Amino acid sequence: MINVQTLRLTWVKELIFTTAFVALSVLAPMVFHFFGGNGGGRIFLPMHFFVLTAGLILGWRAGLATGAFSVLISYLIFGMPVINILPFIAIELSVYGLVAGLLKEKFNVWISLFGAMALGRLAVLFAVFFFSDMSAINFVLSALRDGWQGIALQIIFIPVVVKWAGKYFC
Repeated sequence: MINVQTLRLTWVKELIFTTAFVALSVLAPMVFHFFGGNGGGRIFLPMHFFVLTAGLILGWRAGLATGAFSVLISYLIFGMPVINILPFIAIELSVYGLVAGLLKEKFNVWISLFGAMALGRLAVLFAVFFFSDMSAINFVLSALRDGWQGIALQIIFIPVVVKWAGKYFC
């Protein structure tokens, strides 16, 4: 028999932590822009960090929600990302969180992280190709060129954070 009290607490806990990840994902780029100039967020990809981590620790629902709401809230409050790339960033981050959570159900953190990073970029490639007059290849290559430091930091730190913090979030 399922304990309803435990079920409610688990749902509330997931909601609280998802909200915290969304808040961090919205605020972190502002810190990077403040200290790193206009390119700080594009170089270090702080939103990606929190979306991927949310998916890996809390699961696909929290990852998807963190990816989708972070971009929307950031735009509504700070006007970033700019409107012409907003839908593409929303797709990319939503796929990151969704896939990270789904893969983590079956695989280790490394496969889940790399799979989410690859499928998120593939999703944005297709979205730009089908729904924009921009060059999809140039869009993704430019993002990879500008964000390689953030990607490297994600590969180094996210598995450590997931291992350390995962026991507290579950």
